[in-house]
Amino acid sequence: MPLLLDPTTIMVMSALMGGAMSVVLFAAHRSFPSEIKGLAHWAGGLLLLLVAALLFSIRDSVPLPRPALMLPANAILLWGIGLPLIGTQRFFGVRPTWWLFHGVWIVGTVGISWFMLVQSDFALRVAFFSFMAAVLYFAHVALVVRYADRHFSSWFFGTLMLVQALVVVTRGVLALAANRGVETQIDLLHRGAAQSLYLATGNFMLLLLTVGFMTMATHRLQKILELRSTLDPLTQVLNRRGFGEAYARERALMRREPNQMTMMSIDLDFFKAINDRYGHATGDRVLIDVAGVIGKALRTTDHLARFGGEEFIVLLPHTGLERAISVAERIQSVLRAPRADVGAGNGVLPPYTVSIGIACQMDAEEDLDCILMRADKALYSAKEHGRDRIEVAEPVSPAALVAASPLPVTLLRPGQRA
Repeated sequence: MPLLLDPTTIMVMSALMGGAMSVVLFAAHRSFPSEIKGLAHWAGGLLLLLVAALLFSIRDSVPLPRPALMLPANAILLWGIGLPLIGTQRFFGVRPTWWLFHGVWIVGTVGISWFMLVQSDFALRVAFFSFMAAVLYFAHVALVVRYADRHFSSWFFGTLMLVQALVVVTRGVLALAANRGVETQIDLLHRGAAQSLYLATGNFMLLLLTVGFMTMATHRLQKILELRSTLDPLTQVLNRRGFGEAYARERALMRREPNQMTMMSIDLDFFKAINDRYGHATGDRVLIDVAGVIGKALRTTDHLARFGGEEFIVLLPHTGLERAISVAERIQSVLRAPRADVGAGNGVLPPYTVSIGIACQMDAEEDLDCILMRADKALYSAKEHGRDRIEVAEPVSPAALVAASPLPVTLLRPGQRA
């Protein structure tokens, strides 16, 4: 007969592994961005499972009535299973169902107490606990199905949680089918092949579930870092890298479906004077404000980027000069009009204006550097001719695309259209 590992030893090993994983999750909680939530709840749940396992393992070696250890151990075990559910809900941005968490452990503790102290029935006690735990596991599965990204990490975690739920339900059903009075068939702390297999599987599943959740968290971290690498940290609009990627996508679409798109180069007028007079903190608030004003004038399909300093670039796909000029005029109109948050003193922003250069791309062969150069030349012309105005670059010719020669601009007075 093969040598079976003592169930208490398996349980203690499982608890220690869970404790180690708890440390890993807590470290991740401290180091991951604040947008990734739920790691601390998972770490706390694993610590509670460690405490419950230790209580179960010493039940025969402590001179106390068995209920004095078993009732707290079962309640703590339900807490340890339920707390990761709260963590997963926070991870997906769902309001935590504390009512379910407290309801399961209260109902579970009352039921276990009944079948231990009033109607002593070990099999029913095991079945009742198993079905209560299954409720929490199936709630996890529902979360993944409803809110998770369609990514391998989500499917991996959801599949593991479904397997765990089915295993727990199976144990509950087997407990109901067990012969009354034969506790050794379902008592996990009794030496036997079935008990050792179940405990070993539970240990393995505990590690896999933790790894599954960490896999989802790592995927979320990767997405956040990729997003941060394409965003300007101050204004939260695209940076040069993000804008370059957006332009490349729009240019590829332009190659397949010939159209036109327009670029606007927007620069704040006398921004250095604002910084010198009001301080860099106020200057930063002005940059955030102008990014918001520009963004409100755009469609969801348009792209706004900050190219360092006080310069912003706007890409308007499927847009000709007429609409681009209309958008530019709308931006300047908002900035010129009196606003409650713009004025002198009392912590409000100082008044400011912008100059805008516009260049329309009608040929997919033109690249980003070329259209940026044309928009910048139009912007410089707006600066030279008085600021707070709009200038439009002349269309680029095929010969100019090859020669990459400087291109003239058409001067527009405020309110004049091309």
